[in-house]
Amino acid sequence: MIIGLTGGIASGKSTVARMLTDRGAALVDADEAAREVVLPGEPALEAIASTFGQAILHEDGTLNRQALGAIVFRDKELLKRLEAITHPAVRRAMSERIEQYKKEDPERLIVADVPLLYETNAEDRYEGVMVVYVPASMQIERLMKRNDMPREEAERRVSLQMDIEEKRRRADWVIDNSGSQEQTEAQIISFWTNKDRTS
Repeated sequence: MIIGLTGGIASGKSTVARMLTDRGAALVDADEAAREVVLPGEPALEAIASTFGQAILHEDGTLNRQALGAIVFRDKELLKRLEAITHPAVRRAMSERIEQYKKEDPERLIVADVPLLYETNAEDRYEGVMVVYVPASMQIERLMKRNDMPREEAERRVSLQMDIEEKRRRADWVIDNSGSQEQTEAQIISFWTNKDRTS
């Protein structure tokens, strides 16, 4: 079975991903794939450089994320152009990894960790979606603490994503991560025990 894993910013998605991999799931991480597709020599990096200019590269040919961010986060159209290059490349890289895991062990649970799964309409690629849930107020508190961030900035970042209540409503499985780690673990154990009945 291949499931999509998502949640809101600072909801504890990586904790849940670790609990699943500790039990033997294979993890395919969208953020990791996004870093890989912009390495020197990758077609996506070449396309980014030809679209946004050589100034977005460091001297060693690696991507200067700060320089690129300064360009695209000021202009929605430019951000869309960047996403038109990176999103298909990330999807390809993730698909290749999923296929590899399926070949190695067809029975193994594969978890695709995709932060913006609903925002990018990717839910149909998976057999189900697990949402790691905490209320928005808790997301803001955790983000302020984790990133040493002022409240206004934390609120702004949370508001940029789809509302966590909407994600919760659309999920096939909800892992409520607003309690203790033991409570979260208990939900993962329950999911793991019952997953083969739903696949």
